[in-house]
Amino acid sequence: MISKQDIIKRFVGYVTVDTESDPESDTTPSTAKQWDLANALVDELKAIGMSAVSIDENAYIMATLPSNVEHETPTIGFISHFDTTPDFTGANVKPQIIENYDGKDITLNEAENIVLSPNYFDDLLLYKGQTLITTDGTTLLGADDKAGITEIISAMEYLIANPEIKHGTIKVGFTPDEEIGRGAHKFDVEKFGADWAYTMDGSQIGELEYENFNAAGAIVTVKGKIVHPGYAKGKMVNSMHIATEFINSLPRMETPEHTEGYEGFFHLYSIKGEVESTKLEYIIRDHDLGHFEARKAVMQKLTEELNSQYEREVIEIEIKDQYFNMKEKIEPVMHIVDIAEEAMKQLGIKPLIKAIRGGTDGSQLSYMGLPCPNIFAGGHNFHGRYEYVPVESMIKATEVICKICELTAQKK
Repeated sequence: MISKQDIIKRFVGYVTVDTESDPESDTTPSTAKQWDLANALVDELKAIGMSAVSIDENAYIMATLPSNVEHETPTIGFISHFDTTPDFTGANVKPQIIENYDGKDITLNEAENIVLSPNYFDDLLLYKGQTLITTDGTTLLGADDKAGITEIISAMEYLIANPEIKHGTIKVGFTPDEEIGRGAHKFDVEKFGADWAYTMDGSQIGELEYENFNAAGAIVTVKGKIVHPGYAKGKMVNSMHIATEFINSLPRMETPEHTEGYEGFFHLYSIKGEVESTKLEYIIRDHDLGHFEARKAVMQKLTEELNSQYEREVIEIEIKDQYFNMKEKIEPVMHIVDIAEEAMKQLGIKPLIKAIRGGTDGSQLSYMGLPCPNIFAGGHNFHGRYEYVPVESMIKATEVICKICELTAQKK
């Protein structure tokens, strides 16, 4: 049996280490504090008995659990990231443990009247009677993706302690900077040496994903002219007004708050403006490659139209692709999804096979030659103060890892 208390202790130990990444940094990892947890993970992997434990100059961690069967089997891997998002602070995380959740409101922070309520987050009701780990309302939790790390290390520890469970060679990898889109950039696929892998980076119990968004980022720079407002007629050009025209010209209902499922979007996530210059930062997302290319073309055409309207180049746009839908790389090797699905079914978990409305290291790794579907890690409401994770979901995810290892070993 996977120990509930060991899972809690391990997870809490990880989330109380601040590992927030920084998109403005050009180092890897992007923040020095990520080394604190990275080095601790290396020590822990060695302590539980993993082989070939290594950490490189960019804090990428790899380790091996050797095969305990005589016949040749595929080498598989499990991957998670140890950074947390810069969207919300991950400093001074104070986890709260809610035993036997009763289905009612959870007061995260009485002083600030911060409440986690099933009236707003109805997924909470799936976990009545279970043990939840929440925030104290002032930070994120870090289940994205320290729950995944907890599950991978716990599974390896369990397999080492129970050699009667037969498995082939297992690789594990932990990465920095996934939350800022760089988690796979310096991952050495050849050194990792797996035939395929799974990221443990999904949300609700049962999630199994092999489709994700095609993704791009766009920076729109609007140039104005500053003149004393008392003498500005015919001379001032207010970049913020032009930026507003740009914003309002994109489809209003094609934004994250109005889309779901396979629907794509334009997401304006940052505005910094003065009369002289305004900067808009967007992310562009769509599962369909044709629609994705069309979205980029819409932004480019809008830029050209506004420049034509103002009879000069008032707007510059830079669009960069970030990652692509891993479906193209996974479908030719669908047996790797089938194994994960069968593992869940054997453990009494209903597989929820759906597309990710986001991306994981697995999407980039799949294009680097390491097919890499995504499996649930159990957390909910990532990237904010309402984040929580059911302990039972982490235990089940740990069991799924062990079962995948066992099922793969049966394939000669």
